[in-house]
Amino acid sequence: MTVTVTKDRVPDVLKAIRDLTNKRVMVGVPAESAERTDSEVTNALIGYVLETGAPERNLPARPFLVPGVENCQDAVAARLKKAGVSALSGNSGDVTTQLTACGLIAVSSVKDKMDTGPFTPLADATLEARVRRNNGSQVGAAEELASRRAGNQPGTSLAQPLIDTGNLQNSITYVIRDNRRRN
Repeated sequence: MTVTVTKDRVPDVLKAIRDLTNKRVMVGVPAESAERTDSEVTNALIGYVLETGAPERNLPARPFLVPGVENCQDAVAARLKKAGVSALSGNSGDVTTQLTACGLIAVSSVKDKMDTGPFTPLADATLEARVRRNNGSQVGAAEELASRRAGNQPGTSLAQPLIDTGNLQNSITYVIRDNRRRN
């Protein structure tokens, strides 16, 4: 019995496996999208404070990043499985495609968590500040205040705790980083 090699794909397979194992997908607010035009405070800092809370400023934690990523683990795992199969086939291009899909899935899940919560309702003072700052145009803030003043429980309107201008939500993205050191 003889074996004839018509095409040696071992180098392609090894490269694809290296590409997969040496990269990681990171989700959050990278430095490139952290700056804001309306404030010196960065989106990254705002996100951190919202995620972890600031008891000294009477701000409750409203975790969105970690739970958002946790909510999509099954979908991401399925894509990583496809990336592994592609790596074993020597298809580096599809490995990158699958890692990109993982990032997009996670970003979408985090943004969905920001939209849907549930989160501790905003304080009256925060709603009043939103209305003042936006000349009453903040979606849901004025309605929420009116509802509370009518005796209803907080959190029954469109006023979303994590979304004011949309700046933070728009800054949520992913990056694919190479773990290898560069010399």
